[in-house]
Amino acid sequence: MATPAKVSAVAEITNDFKESNAAVLTEYRGLTVAQLKQLRVSLGQDTKFSVVKNTLTAIAAKEAGVEAFDGDLSGPTAIAFIKGDAVAAAKSLTDFAKANKQLVIKTGYFEGKALNASEVAALAALESRELQLAKVAGVLKAPAAAAARIIDALRLKLEEENGAPAAAEAPAAEEAAEVQAEAGAEAPAEAPAAEEN
Repeated sequence: MATPAKVSAVAEITNDFKESNAAVLTEYRGLTVAQLKQLRVSLGQDTKFSVVKNTLTAIAAKEAGVEAFDGDLSGPTAIAFIKGDAVAAAKSLTDFAKANKQLVIKTGYFEGKALNASEVAALAALESRELQLAKVAGVLKAPAAAAARIIDALRLKLEEENGAPAAAEAPAAEEAAEVQAEAGAEAPAEAPAAEEN
């Protein structure tokens, strides 16, 4: 008969599977508590790295409809439940595994598709979502920037041909009209004074 603690643990793991868009199954034999803490920090807040019991995880995976881990749940097991950027999390895991040979990446899944260890490494080699978005933004921005440069070059060419910028000519004409208006207003005031003498 299942104990309430086991039922609760299965429910929690099932929920973790359902809320994650990706998960990576690892074996952590030989890693210290400090190393596991370092790994959790490197994975960020959108990834939950949990040490799990294999039998309970098998039940939870079946309840969540995850078949990617069938046959791989053996030895000391921990799963990275990824709710955010799967590429960044996979990169953190593979980088940590390179530096700490005790962490073995066994298998995983991404958006419902099962991944073997080499496919997890291939996922880690992709560019992060932020970098991909930045590249797309750059591609979209490039035509507008090119158009602005062309328009500015045409404006400079016209200014060179006309000798002075069109924008600068308008204020100069306005200033000349103001000077003439002021001169016209002052002239009648001086004329009567000349007649009196």
